[in-house]
Formats: sequence, structure tokens, C-alpha cells
Amino acid sequence: MNGQIGGQPIIVVPEGTFRESGRNAQLANIAAAKVVADAVRTTLGPKGMDKMLTDSLGEVVITNDGVTILEEMEIMHPAAKMVVEVAKAQDEEVGDGTTTAAILTGELLKQAEGLLEQKIHPTSIAQGYRLAKEKSLEVLDKIAIDVSIKDKDLLTKIALTSMTGKSSESAKGFLAKIAVESIIQVAVEEDGKTVVDLDQIKLEKKSGGSTDDTTLISGLIIDKEVVHSGMPKKIENAKIALINSAIEVKELESDAQIRITDPSQMNAFLEQEEKMLKEMVEKIIASKTNVVFCQKGVDDMAQHYLAKSGIMVMRRVKKSDMDALSKATGGSIISNLDEMTETDLGRSGIVEEKKISGSEMIFVRKCKDPKSVSILVRGGTDHVVDEIERAMKDALGGVSASIEVGKIVGGGGSPEAELAKELRKYCESVGGREQLAITAFANAVEIIPKTLAENAGIDPINILVELRSAHDKGNLWAGIDVFTNNTQDMLKQGVVEPVKIKTQAIKSASEAAEMILRIDDVISASKLNGGGMPEGMPPMGGGGMPPMM
Repeated sequence: MNGQIGGQPIIVVPEGTFRESGRNAQLANIAAAKVVADAVRTTLGPKGMDKMLTDSLGEVVITNDGVTILEEMEIMHPAAKMVVEVAKAQDEEVGDGTTTAAILTGELLKQAEGLLEQKIHPTSIAQGYRLAKEKSLEVLDKIAIDVSIKDKDLLTKIALTSMTGKSSESAKGFLAKIAVESIIQVAVEEDGKTVVDLDQIKLEKKSGGSTDDTTLISGLIIDKEVVHSGMPKKIENAKIALINSAIEVKELESDAQIRITDPSQMNAFLEQEEKMLKEMVEKIIASKTNVVFCQKGVDDMAQHYLAKSGIMVMRRVKKSDMDALSKATGGSIISNLDEMTETDLGRSGIVEEKKISGSEMIFVRKCKDPKSVSILVRGGTDHVVDEIERAMKDALGGVSASIEVGKIVGGGGSPEAELAKELRKYCESVGGREQLAITAFANAVEIIPKTLAENAGIDPINILVELRSAHDKGNLWAGIDVFTNNTQDMLKQGVVEPVKIKTQAIKSASEAAEMILRIDDVISASKLNGGGMPEGMPPMGGGGMPPMM
């Protein structure tokens, strides 16, 4: 980035700085984003394939979950990273539709590339994309169908659609029911709206058994064991005390000292400690509890007395588990044993210790109206369990997004085909060059049905012609049935998705594409890695562009 005045060179930045500007920068950024989008394209839909990701240590991840693939890949190119951010935003906001969001970003940029070649200014394209985004959200809101927490069958279909194409497909009907049941249990009404906190559904993974052994616990699974061998391993009609203070004698301050001059003083000191522990235990027994979850430590002597009283105790339980136990059992978390009463106790039908795949776990089951539940995910190997967990997260995200927004749309590319039709109509009412950008946006959203067809081995051009024809005739929910290789009414087929998947994907993909298009200069600062040329950047004049991945 050097200039000249009267033959005298002016050095603005040091040698070795990489800079790509103007058209080259735009094309390089678009190419990088397209490569990342293409990396996940083959995973979309019921006939999508999986990816195997390995690292230098030999760790393996097998998945077709878009955000997992993009997060695990070591992506260096700055524009490519923005596509990963789109997938992450989709995952955090909805929990499903990450591949859709990434593919749409890539296709919007690909369509923009054609417009740039026609010498249309990037800001005109960005403005057109913005108008198309607003129109798309309006159309989606108009065509969406209402759904509520009472529509159990419809919610199950949403979960099934989320899981289709995942490794868990063989047991998807069974897993979808578990997903819906768990969402219904933890959903709460707030200001007339149904709210679901997915953190209250705990997924506990254990390899071994089969996918069919996956179970929903109306309560919680805690990865702990009973602290003392003399304590009961199973208690029915449990009265549960949740204590977040230590059942131990407090340690002395670091600078405090006790001077003992003869053995009798030592005995008195120990007897006093034992007496204090006994008092603590007596307060616990007086509350009529029979199960104790303690967030901190439990002294060996206290364990002995509690075991003699037939009380089951678990110690060093995580704070998040304590909060979940409080929501599941209705118990209060107790900080002061002196103020502990029977009303603070939680209730559950059974608390028991069970051995699962060689390690003990505590099951708190049969809670009356739990607002926190657990799903024990089982599968033949660790890789299978991990992928089932990802499928469950997608299903839970889809169902909760449907309930919270209260609207759904058909799947199989039907909403995208309808959007494309409406956008092509809308562009006629918009003047200027933005009209071309809106048409490009309409072409871009059709990448979803096109990819579904390609992944199923169907001719994408023929099926898109068929799809457009069906929508022109007013068949709103016509989509691609990859099992019969033709267009079908997706609602009748039971293929439904939350409208939030579509709205979030369109918002984030459009915004990311607009941002990438407005970049006309990529300058690598040497400060990024402490001097010299940034890693992976070619020298000036070396041609090419930074590695995309």
C-alpha cells in the first residue's frame, strides 16, 4: 500500500503485507464462502450423506449436522468464517436448519457474482437483497400455519422432519415422541405465551445398548454415586433436601492457630468437632428428609451418622444440577441448615442408584410436575450416541421454536418455491437495478429444493420445472418427495418445519451476503500474528488468495 509523490516512494505499511482490492477481493470472498457452503451441501435432506472429520490426534466425528461440520473444520479465510457464523447463529437461535442457512448464504453470493459481472454496483445488489429479505419474511408470515403445544401429532411430525436423514433414522419415531414429551413437560406459560427453556432438558449420553434404549426420565439423571456403602441405593417416596453448604466443620482461617498443650485438650477439640457434625446431621434428620444432594463436601463422620439414619446422600453435585433438581422436584435450595424445614424439601417417586455401562448414576424419577427433565441417550458406540444427541438437539430445537413462535410451514422445499414465485412477482413492482437483485434472491432460495433433489439423485432441472408449475397452479405446499422422486403436498405427507427455521436462515444469510458484498479490500495486518506476514497469506504479487480452509 505504497504511493509516490514526485518520484519519492511513500511507504504506508511494511513490505510483506497482503492486500487484495476491488473486484479481486469481492470474487475471492465469494469463492471462499461458496467453498464452505458446498462442503455441507451434500448433507441436506432425507438422502443427505454424512461427513467424517478427523484431527491430528486421530479423533473422529461422524455427522451430517451443518454447524458441527463447520465448527470442526479449521477454516481460516475471513469471508468463509462469516458463513460459519451464520450457521452458529442459526444453531443458537433455532437449534435446527444450520445447513439450510449456510447453503443459502453461499448461493446468494453466487447469484451476486453474476450481477457483479454485469457491472451492477454491490450496494445496489445489497439494497435489492434487503428488499427481498423483507418481502420473504412477509410472505412466510402470511403462508404459515398456526400450531400450539396441544397439537401433539403436529409437533411429533416436526421432530420427525428434523431427524430425517440423520443416523438415528431407524428409531426416529420413538425418539421424536421423547423429544415432544420432554418439551411439553418443561414448557411454561409466561404473559400468555408458551416459553421453553431447552437448558431444562438434560441429555445424558452413555454408549452401550441400542438407540431403542434411549429413555425420557420424568426427573433427572445425575452422574454421581451414593457417598457411603452403608446407605440405601433406592428410596421410594423420596423427600429430597438440596443443600448448597458443606456438611463439614468449617476450616480455620489461613492465619488462625489453635495451640494444644496436653492430650485432653486434643480430645475435647475432636469431641467438639464431632458434636457440631452430630448437630448438623440432627437438623437434617429433623426435617424428615430421606435423600440429600449436597453441592459441597460431606464429612466422613457425617456420612456415618446419615447412613445410620437410612438417608441417601450424594455430594459435590454441580450447581446446574442443583438448579435442575429444584425445578424437577419442587424443592428449595437450602443455604442454612438452621432454617431448614419440611416445606423446603423436594418430592419424587423414586431416587435410585443404577449402573449404566459400568458407572453408577443417580436417577431421580417419577416427579409430579417436573419443569426439568433428562433424556438418557443410548447407542451402540460413542459415535452413534454423539450423532443421536445431535439429532435430538435438532428435534428439540425445532419443536420448541414451533411452540414459541406458534407457526409452521411445509418442508421439502415448498416454502422456498413459494417465496421464489412471490419474489418474482414482487420484483416487477420495484424499479432500478434492485429488480435484478430481487430476481437473483428468488433464484438463490430455490437452491434448497434443488439441493434436496441433487442429493436424492433426481434431475434438479426437471423437478424444479414441475415444482414451479405446481406453485403457479396454487398448490402452496407442493414440495419434493425424495422417496417417490416427484412433487407432493408436503403437509399431507406430514413433512413440516417451524417457520422460525426459514425466517432466521433468510435473515442471517441475507445480512452476511450483504456484508461480504460491500467489502472491496482485504488487507492483512502484520499485527495479527505478532509480526511478519500472516500465516497462510501469499506474498504480494504471488497471485492467488489466502487458503479458504
